[in-house]
Amino acid sequence: MTLNRRQFVQAAATLGAALAWGGRAAASKTKWRERRDLFPEGVASGDPEPDSVILWTRRPFDSGGRRMLTVEVAEDPAFRRVVAAAPAPVSDASDWTSRVLVGGLRPARVYWYRFTDAHGNGSRIGRTITAPRRDDPRPVSFTFVSCQSLNEGKLNGYRRMIYEDERAPAAEQIGFVLHLGDFIYEVVQYPEEVKTRYDRTIYEVARIENGMKVRDFHVPLTVGGYRAVWQGYLADPDLQDARARWPFVCIWDNHEFSWQGRQSIVQAGGDPQPGQTVKVAANQAWFEFIPARVSPPSGSLAEFGPPPVNNVKIERWDDNDLGQEPNNLTAIRSLIAYRALRYGRHLDLMITDQHSFCGADPTDAEGVGKIYDPSFNGMFSEPAMIALDAGRAANRGKPPAELSFRDATIPNPRKGLAPRTILGAEQKAWFTQRLKTSTATWKIWANSYGALDQRVDPEHIPAEMVATPWPVNTFAMLGSNDYGSAYHERGEIYDLVRDERITGFGIVSGDRHSFWAGYAAAQLPPGKFEPVGVSFVGASLISPGAMESFEHRLKPDAKLRPLYLADRPGAARPDWSYNMLLRHGVRSAIEYAKSFDLEKARALSNPALAPHLEFVDMGAHGFAKVRLDGEAMRTEFVCIPRPVTRSEAPDGGPLRYRVAHTARLWRAGERPRLQQEVIEGDPGLSI
Repeated sequence: MTLNRRQFVQAAATLGAALAWGGRAAASKTKWRERRDLFPEGVASGDPEPDSVILWTRRPFDSGGRRMLTVEVAEDPAFRRVVAAAPAPVSDASDWTSRVLVGGLRPARVYWYRFTDAHGNGSRIGRTITAPRRDDPRPVSFTFVSCQSLNEGKLNGYRRMIYEDERAPAAEQIGFVLHLGDFIYEVVQYPEEVKTRYDRTIYEVARIENGMKVRDFHVPLTVGGYRAVWQGYLADPDLQDARARWPFVCIWDNHEFSWQGRQSIVQAGGDPQPGQTVKVAANQAWFEFIPARVSPPSGSLAEFGPPPVNNVKIERWDDNDLGQEPNNLTAIRSLIAYRALRYGRHLDLMITDQHSFCGADPTDAEGVGKIYDPSFNGMFSEPAMIALDAGRAANRGKPPAELSFRDATIPNPRKGLAPRTILGAEQKAWFTQRLKTSTATWKIWANSYGALDQRVDPEHIPAEMVATPWPVNTFAMLGSNDYGSAYHERGEIYDLVRDERITGFGIVSGDRHSFWAGYAAAQLPPGKFEPVGVSFVGASLISPGAMESFEHRLKPDAKLRPLYLADRPGAARPDWSYNMLLRHGVRSAIEYAKSFDLEKARALSNPALAPHLEFVDMGAHGFAKVRLDGEAMRTEFVCIPRPVTRSEAPDGGPLRYRVAHTARLWRAGERPRLQQEVIEGDPGLSI
């Protein structure tokens, strides 16, 4: 539905938005001259709808108060056909950032925009694109990205993305960029204190005042500290160019608030601390620097209006592990970021927040460390994890009284507790209702957390490699902090998809610093493997992944090294047998590390281990491109070399590989199937 001016003004009023309304085209009357130095973070747009989009800039002034810019929107980059112009307020209360909702625009249309101050000093020119109408049958294209730690690398992925998009036919160009979090990393290292990490130079990002220091990391505790980090990130030229070319649709991950935190709890390598004021400060900075259709406490997009809170320990939790301390509730509800984007006939994008309502990690429960063997490098009993995650719902409401691993037995610390939730009750109700009622061809769940199981089969590790063998007939899981181990809540969602006979269900996610492609399935063998959708994880744009860590930290004589790294004689860098471990199992990884015979190694693949996986690359960097139409979903992994220095090439430098995974739309009751195509390069041991 396209709103008329009166309806749009009413809708804009609910956001408290500064409003520009499109009309008849005319030449610009503004005496604009570009002064990028006065608009140091560039321009951006976000959350497009068929008739509107939010525009953003930052124009700092030397003295406080409120100033007024002018925003113009045109049908051409020369601004000879300006369709909207309006005042755009900035003030020191919002760190001189401005958000303007522009309405009355045409669907699926490219527009150009710019901001100008009272003296004619202008921002760079930005480009944005409105969404298509709900019934538009044309294909939809977007990219998804995450994890851009500028403290230790450069954004060559955006340069590659821009280069390819500028040369693509108009019908195949990207409509928007979906950013799945870790836009910033709040943990900042200073170059004079830490010269390198792995083989990476530590680059200057920001100086944080009134924060705290944890080991070598400086961590913000105030809105001023978070603003400094955001300003440091947005100084990057490739990030500025990307934000000036496409509208971004964003959700936060952990580092926009706190590395290991949840709800309003701050945790950064030490003990958890009450952080209600910190959560509000983080939300405020995100609101100020990300143009999004969210409602701040002030009720106005002009400024956030932080609610007053105190840092108080949370001592009472409800049945969904939501802290009932009033300051906690105020802090996490100061900005609700989960929302949906309908984009033509073929896409309903449902974006969820994995941190503001998240329950505790089940492996943090009392005594769990006694059934964990650290010599297995992070592997944890899958049966124990399933029971811990499900709490009192385990085993169909008959949870085990005890949990065991080898000869160790502990009382089940979660047998009387509700299943773990990442989404929280209110958000989950919103998400499942949206999923059930969606009429789009593809219902895509966008979240920062990977949803594909990370599991291995350590029972096949030879006896000489371990002090004590792994129990037979049990798998192990790796990582307890995402949907790969949130079996119960993930199962609720997948069962709903199955029972409601929903087709075209897909997941796009980030955070793991690796590429994954596979199937959304509630159980793996020996359970019933019943895929209901397709699932993808995008690699990091910059942030180091598991392989980089293993290359530097796993000693050459480590007994388990062949499971992760295959040391080919004369090679500059080991092969990543970890990919084979996850995709094919222990026997395949060991065989490859011994013989480097890929065919022979794959012949030893464990068919029960990972029927849900088609691809995994634990050392990948880059971005993923998605194309949707009435017949198929195509997800292309564009992998670049480690971005440790900025490429000066116009294309952002070479590619490692480009691999596409295509799922044709399946009927209700059928299982989805992915077809894989290596378009260029060598994905190594990822398949």
